[in-house]
Amino acid sequence: MARLISRIQQFRRGSPLSFRLLAYILLFSTVFSLIASGLQIYTDFRKDVSVIDDRFRVIETSYQSSLSRSLWALDQNLLQIQLEGILSLPDIVHLRLRIYPDSELVLGNQPDNGTPTRQHSFEIAHEGTPETQLGRLTVTASLERSYSDLRQRFWVIVTTQFFKTFLLAIVILWILRQVVIRHLTNMASYARDFSLDNLDTPLRLDRPDNQRHRADELGQVTDAINQMRERLAQDLERRKRDESEIRKLSMAVEQSPSSVMICDRQWRIEFVNQKFSQLTGYPASQVIGQRPGDLALGGRSTSSTQQLWQTIRVQVQRVGVWQGEVNSVRRNGDRFWEQIVVTSIKDPEGRVTNFLVVGEDISIRKRYEQQLLRQANYDILTGLPNRMLALDRLKLALAQAQREKALVGVMFLDLDNFKHINDTLGHDAGDTLLVEAARRVSASLRGTSTVARLGGDEFLVVLPGLKEASGAEQVADRILAGFSTPFILGGQEVFVTTSIGIAIYPTDCDNTGTLLQNADAAMYEAKHKGKSAWERFAPEMKEVSHERLQMESRMRRAQELDEFELWFQPIVETATGKVTGAEALLRWNNPVMGLIMPDRFIPLAEETGMIIPIGRWVLEQACLAARGWQEATGRELRIAVNVSPRQFRDPEFVQSTLQILADCDMPPDRVELEITERLILDNSIETATILQELDQAGIRLSVDDFGTGFSALSYLKSYPFDTLKIDKSFVSDVLVSEDNASLVRAIINMAHSLNLKVVAEGVEEAAQGDFLQSHQCDFAQGYHYSRPAPDADFLAWLRDH
Repeated sequence: MARLISRIQQFRRGSPLSFRLLAYILLFSTVFSLIASGLQIYTDFRKDVSVIDDRFRVIETSYQSSLSRSLWALDQNLLQIQLEGILSLPDIVHLRLRIYPDSELVLGNQPDNGTPTRQHSFEIAHEGTPETQLGRLTVTASLERSYSDLRQRFWVIVTTQFFKTFLLAIVILWILRQVVIRHLTNMASYARDFSLDNLDTPLRLDRPDNQRHRADELGQVTDAINQMRERLAQDLERRKRDESEIRKLSMAVEQSPSSVMICDRQWRIEFVNQKFSQLTGYPASQVIGQRPGDLALGGRSTSSTQQLWQTIRVQVQRVGVWQGEVNSVRRNGDRFWEQIVVTSIKDPEGRVTNFLVVGEDISIRKRYEQQLLRQANYDILTGLPNRMLALDRLKLALAQAQREKALVGVMFLDLDNFKHINDTLGHDAGDTLLVEAARRVSASLRGTSTVARLGGDEFLVVLPGLKEASGAEQVADRILAGFSTPFILGGQEVFVTTSIGIAIYPTDCDNTGTLLQNADAAMYEAKHKGKSAWERFAPEMKEVSHERLQMESRMRRAQELDEFELWFQPIVETATGKVTGAEALLRWNNPVMGLIMPDRFIPLAEETGMIIPIGRWVLEQACLAARGWQEATGRELRIAVNVSPRQFRDPEFVQSTLQILADCDMPPDRVELEITERLILDNSIETATILQELDQAGIRLSVDDFGTGFSALSYLKSYPFDTLKIDKSFVSDVLVSEDNASLVRAIINMAHSLNLKVVAEGVEEAAQGDFLQSHQCDFAQGYHYSRPAPDADFLAWLRDH
């Protein structure tokens, strides 16, 4: 052993590079072998684990259905056999079946804490409508076999890799010594003897001189050393080439696209290139010997210029470089923005010999930056401050008012029916309306007031320095008066109003966020009271605004939580008393707010756009209900569904309607869509096209609540309607008001002359039904026949009638 250690030490002293190579080879080969072995062992282990995971999936897919049937049938013997079959699978050691609600069945032995395991659980449910959860099975598999194989493979692989690596390192080291190291020793001896006296003696290695040896690294090093002799002779020629390169560098500086100025240690200009003269207008002969700060304003320097260059000189002398943007002046007095970099030039000993000033004209970039800054703070369409700038100005106004003990008025403006104009006249007309509205609001303000566009058709007005709160009300009156003049949109006059909410600082609030919320709440109150008005904030408005926000939030989740319900009211043929159909009526049953009628949440759904998915759900559920009545009673009843104007403007309305009818296997002629008078008065090409497409598809169309709007008989004649529904406000007084009776008779006669069927709503007394029957009204609905009822109750009513 001592002899082996002695030989190793001798080998280390005689060839230190070989010893280090051997050490590095052993080290890195061992590390790589361990990593490779670890990856191999880990891969094998993961394969074992994946086999167990696959077995879990097979158990779930194979046994879930049979276990569900056993649990549903309460067959304990079959359940025991199935679980024992699972337990007999390889590596499966324990089963725990939890039977809802409070039973449990356990098979097998749970491994102790030191034994590695893997578990998998899955729900067991009975397939039906609705689906019933019966229990949950937890399967435990032991990993003891996998870990045992892992340990055995680890020692086998590590031992094998170690001996293989060691033998390979010895062989590689011997090869390196014979092929490389001994030649490196010869090169070192030659380099120690190399001098100018033996330039004629080339370096030769003890190996055959052939093309293969000349091309390898040793041959390349040999050639490099032999070429050193030749390069010494070529040193003079190289110096000449360096001088040529210097001349090229000088030309590059002279013709550089950036202005270049070189100053001496006293900051006197020694050199400027052509770009400097083009940029500033100063010829080189006029600036040589001057200081950079003396070039401003045609040679007349200013105190600010001198101070700037004094700062630059101090910065460069301290840290060696200065860069920044400078508003420079040309010889003719024009100003321009320049990006300059000033650095010191040092000699090989580190002493400063000159200063280099490189400049670039960035005037175009600065203009772009200013444009971007404006875009970030101003609305592109109207030119008004945007939300960010408006909030900054509001904060400044509040801070100033706090110091001066003054008031600040904040007004929220929202254009009335802007979405309707945007949808009917197009976005170009909407943009024109916004621009003109911004102009009229701005024309109503004075002094330091600010009007900003927050987005869409919402505007914010900030009135700083108010002495009294009535000042904001006077401004609101001026704005409303400005909107009394019609707007010219697309060559036609359109009357557009605005609703204004007013909040006063510090009367209503003392912080920006709450002040804006209060103004917004006041604006919604103005809309609620009829629009085209202003409202001062009152504390109770905040509760209304909060309630509206809560309702909107809850309504967004109502559909996914199945809170919407459909109720049905029968439509009866007046001549025979036969039930011919039903109208679907939407209800919202919220656990917190209770049963909510449509007049409370439908306007909010239309405003937020949620009416579109809600409307599709209503149509689908109504068709499914009608199909269910047919299966239960054998009667093919017609179903009537209300359609809001917001649904009608949905580009996919016709396609989605036809798709729902196809999915529900509902004949189109058994579906009647009820449309309000306001929609048909739009008289747009889109309205006519949609009504025509629905009529061609076979869907019946009805005018709802006829007589309450501004009906035009020409629209009833032009559009393909099938039914006209008389509003209940006329039907309720036919027995006590001759005017209403005459009006109902006239509507019935007019509808029949246009080949329209008539449905009278709100029939609550038998005498009203007799009146309608005597005047040939086709159909009727109301409390006299049945109140609206959920699907199950309506089906029971159908069976009795």
